[in-house]
Amino acid sequence: MAIQWFPGHMNSTRYAIKERMKAGLDVVIELLDARLPGSSRNPLLAQLTEGKPSLKLLNKQDLADPACTADWLAHYNALPETRAIGLDASVTAPAKALMSACRELAPNRGGMAKPLRVLICGIPNVGKSTLINTLMGKRAAKTGDEPGITKIEQKLVLENDFYLFDTPGMLWPKITVPQVGFNLAASGAIGRNAFVEEEVAVELLAYLRLHYAPLLLERYKLEVDPTLSDEELLEQLGRKRGAVLSGGRVNLQKAAEILMYEFRQSTLGRITIETPEEFAAWTASGEAAEIQRLEEQKARKAARKARR
Repeated sequence: MAIQWFPGHMNSTRYAIKERMKAGLDVVIELLDARLPGSSRNPLLAQLTEGKPSLKLLNKQDLADPACTADWLAHYNALPETRAIGLDASVTAPAKALMSACRELAPNRGGMAKPLRVLICGIPNVGKSTLINTLMGKRAAKTGDEPGITKIEQKLVLENDFYLFDTPGMLWPKITVPQVGFNLAASGAIGRNAFVEEEVAVELLAYLRLHYAPLLLERYKLEVDPTLSDEELLEQLGRKRGAVLSGGRVNLQKAAEILMYEFRQSTLGRITIETPEEFAAWTASGEAAEIQRLEEQKARKAARKARR
């Protein structure tokens, strides 16, 4: 299943970022989901802001696996002109650390004559509005548990010489790595009308049974039997949680909703659904498949032209 979700306002965001780049920027902050720090990184944003120092904020770190978060921070901090810090957007002190990190990335900016101009971006529902409200000390941005709450750009003054430009959450027009689409859907970054809950839940369960089997046992009393398929395991989960229809059939839709909701709320425990190595492998495979698809498409066009 290919998952795609790119509402019209996201195209407007892309244009707004291009215009902001022309007006001048010093640092780009990208807010990432600490549970999926690779899948929540926007490749389109990297193209739009090429050449600018970058601060990666791994938000919701309190929901993520601490060991995996450390690996991802090391991964991003090893990149040129990049800083990465973990963050829980609801905690004031760590949130304010981003201002000092931005000043380190742009040491020649500061003061009223050369105020620091910072763009903050992120995928939908990653917690950007909550972070901004924490930074401002008031309700400066709308928040919610549905993607796409922020729809217009905002200019915020954090300090007299620190300007923060907030943009709506933005995905990218074509997700070429299937696992990235599943992970984004599982996290709530993609509108629910763009995917089938059962399919996403099966993919999520496949990862959890491999890496977090003890948490499945603790939460659902679910023994991870290697002879069961992922679909059969989801059915067992549904029975354990009472998602049973008349006649004893399991409501797989309800079982999927339970699993994804409890993953998003961290009811299962602190979980990260990708490592830097796994994400690199998925990306390489997805890019190779996309190249092959384009070559086959080109060959079909050439064949049709030759027949004409």
